[in-house]
Parts: sequence; structure tokens; C-alpha cells
Amino acid sequence: VIDTQDKYPDTVVASALWHMEPSIDRALGLAKTGKFSAEDYGPYSLMKNKGSSLAPLGSFEKKVPADVVAKMRAKEKAILAGTFTVKVDDSQPKSTAK
Repeated sequence: VIDTQDKYPDTVVASALWHMEPSIDRALGLAKTGKFSAEDYGPYSLMKNKGSSLAPLGSFEKKVPADVVAKMRAKEKAILAGTFTVKVDDSQPKSTAK
């Protein structure tokens, strides 16, 4: 949820960033109006709600092929426009160990 490329410039292509501000703004807004209650704040962490983003490519800027970057930017644009939704599976993983 943070950009770690500065620590691993040769291995981290990009990081998914979490921005907690939309969730905090929602909770504080409800609290200020006296209407705070428990709710699912997950939607406020979605990219289309500015709750997440991709870190810059940094040291990989010139290493990732231009057509791949274009596809990534197009998908990002579709997510932000709400025309593509990333399915989030919050279920607990099941162990494969026996």
C-alpha cells in the first residue's frame, strides 16, 4: 500500500497505493453531522473513488514497453470512468497444506 521502489529499484515495477483519505473523510463527515454508524468503507478504497492508485514506474519508466504502458493507462482510465471494475475477493484464503 506504499511505493517501495526507492528501496528495491531493480525489482519493484509498480506498487498499488492506498489512500485512506476518502475513508477518513466519509467517517469524519458522518461524525460531524451526528450520523456516524458502522458501515463498509471498502468502496472508498477503490481507485474510482480516489482511494487507491498506481505508483509511478520510476526506474522502470523506460524498461516497460510503450504498448504495455498504453494498455495500463487505458485500463486505469476505464477504472476511473467506472466502465471497468476490478473484482475484490475479501474471503479468507483456504490453506492448501495437508
